[in-house]
Amino acid sequence: MIKTKILFSALFSLLLVPISQAHAKTYTHIGEMKTVRAAYEDTLVHMARANNLGFTDIRSANPTLDPWIPGAGAEVIVPNMHLLPEAEQKGIVINLPEMRLYRFFKDGRTPVSYPIGIGREGLETPQGLTKVTHKVAGPTWRPTERMREEDPTLPAVVPPGPDNPLGTHALYLDFPLIRIHGTNKPYGIGRRTSSGCIRMYPESIIELYDQVPSGTQVNVINQEVKVQWIGNELYVEAHPSIENVTSMEKDGKIPASEPKEADIAYISRIAGDQVINLDWDEIRTILSERRGYPIQVAERGTKRTKVTPVTVTPAKEAVTQKTEVKPAIVKQKTVVKKESTTVKTVEPAETQEREAFYRAN
Repeated sequence: MIKTKILFSALFSLLLVPISQAHAKTYTHIGEMKTVRAAYEDTLVHMARANNLGFTDIRSANPTLDPWIPGAGAEVIVPNMHLLPEAEQKGIVINLPEMRLYRFFKDGRTPVSYPIGIGREGLETPQGLTKVTHKVAGPTWRPTERMREEDPTLPAVVPPGPDNPLGTHALYLDFPLIRIHGTNKPYGIGRRTSSGCIRMYPESIIELYDQVPSGTQVNVINQEVKVQWIGNELYVEAHPSIENVTSMEKDGKIPASEPKEADIAYISRIAGDQVINLDWDEIRTILSERRGYPIQVAERGTKRTKVTPVTVTPAKEAVTQKTEVKPAIVKQKTVVKKESTTVKTVEPAETQEREAFYRAN
């Protein structure tokens, strides 16, 4: 468990913290952290989609929970707060390790973001600058020669409809054969499941399609670690590498990562003159565990001599138990879905049945 503080703050519900007022607004972060209590019938896949998250988002944040049956009453961290990546805040920015697409607006509106699925091993989503060349509602899918060699049962053409892997809408990019599109298998969002395209939930692609004109810039980046000052507080957000996501698909767990010197240097650069106040053991733990949400690591003028464990208050103690917090931070927001706090035990066969259902859908 990471020994530090998470920003679970209702004060940031709007999260419109510009770091420049002279020109167009530049944002540091969007969204807010919260926890929810699972119902018996919930899976992390279901809870991810309900909260605009992909599977890896919610799995990384809750590594000790069974993703298929977290259990009635289980507390689930919902990592809806996102530090914005270090990239020009223009058009669309896609961060591959995060498996998230950011949409920025010329008029300074709050950016929006969506979870995505990306290219699988050997068919990686390309990186770099590109643009939306054209848009199609009701796209037709034509499997490539490679796809038909791998699966001879594929037809030459799949018309628009519920069986079309492109979903209901598609944004065609200047990258060859690469699109941002919907899907008929939402289970693949937050996973490496495509042949290089960027997949979105059906409801997400409809919303994005209406926002994005042809010619919109698209920047595909690979940034595992994000760092931002939010007021006087420094936050670090570390995501599993693309390779570690592949390991999770095979083994069911996201392996610990060895902190990289480049990440240490990046954090030091953003920390500036506050680097002397950083707790590097704490930061190395964050970089190793890669929970995928922002964690406070410094406050201007304050030396990190004490760290606070991340804990969730059980429902039965919620009235009497108090959590010591700094004046600028409010206790985490908890959304209770069910009264029960007893985690119901389940058989392995039921876990396998739920996983098989979602993989098929």
